[in-house]
Amino acid sequence: MVQQDFRMNSAYLGEALQWLFPSSMRFDRKLREDCSWTFLWLIKTALLWAWSVEQKMTERFACAQRLIIHLQADQAKTVTSWQSFAEMLRRHTDYLRGVLTATLRKRMAKELPDFWKMFGFVVLGVDGTDIAVPLTQSNQDAFSAKKTAGKRCRRKKQKGKKKKADKGADKRSAAPQILLTTLFLVRLNLPWNWCFGSRGDSERGQLRQMLDDLPEKCLIAADAGFVGYDLAAEILSGGAQIVMRVGSNIRLLKKLGYVREKSGIVYLWPEKAVRKSQPPLVFRLIVMQGPKHPVYLITSVLDGKELSDQQVIEIYKARWGIEVYHRHLKQTFGRRKLLSRSSENARIELEWSLLAIWAMGLYAMVELSTQEIPLERLSFAGVLAAFREMARDYKHEANPRRTLRILLRNSILDTYERTKPKGSRDYPRKKKHKQAGAPDIQNATDQQQNEAKQLKKNP
Repeated sequence: MVQQDFRMNSAYLGEALQWLFPSSMRFDRKLREDCSWTFLWLIKTALLWAWSVEQKMTERFACAQRLIIHLQADQAKTVTSWQSFAEMLRRHTDYLRGVLTATLRKRMAKELPDFWKMFGFVVLGVDGTDIAVPLTQSNQDAFSAKKTAGKRCRRKKQKGKKKKADKGADKRSAAPQILLTTLFLVRLNLPWNWCFGSRGDSERGQLRQMLDDLPEKCLIAADAGFVGYDLAAEILSGGAQIVMRVGSNIRLLKKLGYVREKSGIVYLWPEKAVRKSQPPLVFRLIVMQGPKHPVYLITSVLDGKELSDQQVIEIYKARWGIEVYHRHLKQTFGRRKLLSRSSENARIELEWSLLAIWAMGLYAMVELSTQEIPLERLSFAGVLAAFREMARDYKHEANPRRTLRILLRNSILDTYERTKPKGSRDYPRKKKHKQAGAPDIQNATDQQQNEAKQLKKNP
C-alpha cells in the first residue's frame, strides 16, 4: 500500500527556499552577537515579504514573519518589529544583493546550461523603465529630476485651459520616479544585473555602472536610445560585443578605409572623437524589415561567419523580452508604484522585489526544464499565483494534485492562435513611440580618410 504524503503547503515552499538558498551558504560578514537573526533567515523572510500580496508594508511583513516562524519549527523563533526588520534590510541589502546575485547566476549556469548562450554569446538585453513612488518629501528629495542650477525656462504667458495644462505637466515632471535600468539574460528571460536612481539619471549612465560585471563572451543588445560613441567604446574596450539599433539621431560613415572595406561596413566617428584623436568604431550594418518601417542594426561582430545577419536580427528580436520582463514587474507583480513613503525603504522594496522575481522565475524554469517543457511557454502570472497560494495557505494540508511543483508545471501560456488583436491595445492612454528613423549614412570625405590613415599609423 502506497503511503500518502500529508505535508502542508509550507513544506513545499520551504523546499523551494532551501533549494535556492541552502544552509551551506557561507557569508564573510556576521550580524552582531546579540542579534537572534541569521543572514539566511533574513534573506528568506525578505523574499516572503516581497512575494506577499498585501497592500501595506507592515502587513506584508506580518505575513512573512508568521510563515518564517512556522518554517523554523524547533529553531529559535525570530520575532521582531517591522521597524527593526526594515533597519536590518537598509543596513545589509547591498551586501546580500551581491551574495544572492552570485548564487543565482551560478544556479542558472549549472541548472540550465543549454540556455546560457545564444549563438555562442551570453546575450544581455538592456533597457530602462520608470517606477512610481508616493509623493512624499523624502521621495521627492531622492528621486525627482534635479533642476539645472542657474538655468530657467522662459515661457510665454498663456491663458485658460492651456495654462492649466502646462501647470499639470510641470507637476507630473516634478513627481518622484525611480529610473530602473536592467541587464537581462535573453535566453532565460531572467535578470543579470540592474541599477536604479532618480528620474533625472540616464539609462546610458546606469548601464556604464554595470559594465564591470559582465560575463565572458558577452554581447549587449540595446535599442536606439543607447547609441553613442563613448558608451560603445567603453563596452568594446571591456571585451564585450554589441548589437544595437540606430536611428536618425546618429551619423555613420562609409568607405573610410580604416579597415579592409567590404559590404555593410560602417563607422561611428563623430567630430568630437576626431578632435580628441580617438579611433573610429567599426560596425557591420544590417537592415531588417519591421512591421511598418525598415529597422537599422549595427553589430561589432564583423565576421558574418561568427554571427550571420539573420542571427543578429534574431538577437535583436529576442531583446524584446526585456519589455515583457518590465511589464511583469510593474503590472503582474504590482510594482508599477511602490508603497514606501521613505526613499530608503523604497530602495529596499525595489531591490527585494527584483530578487524575488529572479528567484521564483529560476525555480520555475528549472522545474519546466526537467519536464522538457519549452521555457518560452512559462507564464509569470501563473508562477506568482503558485508561490502566493503556497504562502497564503501554508497551514493547509497539501493537495497531491496542487503541490508547488505541479502548479509550476501548469504555469504555461496557451498555445492557441489569436485571430484578432486585443482590445486593450487601442487603449487611449497607450504610449505612442516615435519611430527611430533611418541613420544618416555618408561617404567619408578625403579629409576624414586622411585623418583615419594618420591615426592608424600613429595610434
